[in-house]
Amino acid sequence: MQLGMIGLGRMGGNMAQRLLQAGHGVVAYDPVNEALGSIVSMGATGATSVGDLVGKLPRPRVVWLMVPSGQPAEDAILSVSSKLTSGDIVVDGGNSYYGDTRRRAAALSEKGIRFVDVGTSGGIWGLAEGYCLMVGGDTDAYHHIEPVLRSLAPSPDAGYGHVGPVGAGHFVKMVHNGIEYGLMQSYAEGFELLQAKSEFNLDLYRVAEIWRYGSVIRSWLLDLAAAALREDPGLEAVGAYVEDTGEGRWTVQESVRLAVPLPVITQALQARFRSRQQKPFGARLLAALRQQFGGHPVKSPGD
Repeated sequence: MQLGMIGLGRMGGNMAQRLLQAGHGVVAYDPVNEALGSIVSMGATGATSVGDLVGKLPRPRVVWLMVPSGQPAEDAILSVSSKLTSGDIVVDGGNSYYGDTRRRAAALSEKGIRFVDVGTSGGIWGLAEGYCLMVGGDTDAYHHIEPVLRSLAPSPDAGYGHVGPVGAGHFVKMVHNGIEYGLMQSYAEGFELLQAKSEFNLDLYRVAEIWRYGSVIRSWLLDLAAAALREDPGLEAVGAYVEDTGEGRWTVQESVRLAVPLPVITQALQARFRSRQQKPFGARLLAALRQQFGGHPVKSPGD
């Protein structure tokens, strides 16, 4: 199968490479010449613009987008859809908000263009291990791109699937990432407690390696924790600052909308916010209140 790919950052480039290795034809475009050149050197057909990419594809044309959520995705979808015609398929493989996905799909359907949302998990390991693909959209469009999904997945019969109508793929990926927040936070808290028990002088890498085999808490995240601790046992090279890319926030917002309690995921998100604060005002107010009502001593900002 031949398809177009727009967005050849690390994940998009790896996906294009995996498809080329599986024998698919890839017409690629990225405004960054180095990224485009790298994929072309692996056998992809390069395009000089979105219009050039669309012109090089057979009908019905399939264009897979791997661009950041928000305005970049909005702009890319508007640009490519203006060049497509009825029966063509746009695939958004990024982490777009599912509400935006449904809105975009409705707009494209007026032109007869089908929209498929593919929540994609696998990160930088996907090239070698395959990607987990959660797909939303109409059944016919799903079956049309299924050969591509099979090639990207860990195996032809596992790790991908049609989860519902358009928007469902990104919704399922959103919840997936919310769960990921909670799992990561649990590992972080547990290892912090181990590290704080100084009298045992625990080798955290050794503990992680033991837990990786036979333990009920073994997982790929634990494998990655072990790798990080092997490289830097005290994590001295890592700052205590944790970003979020939006999916955790959307998950918590959805829990409020549906009145479904998500205490672990919510607290994991809040912990990321706290990690970015230096001398947080709330903690200073707590200290001031203790001083006001009980005369408790406070530390100066320089302590």
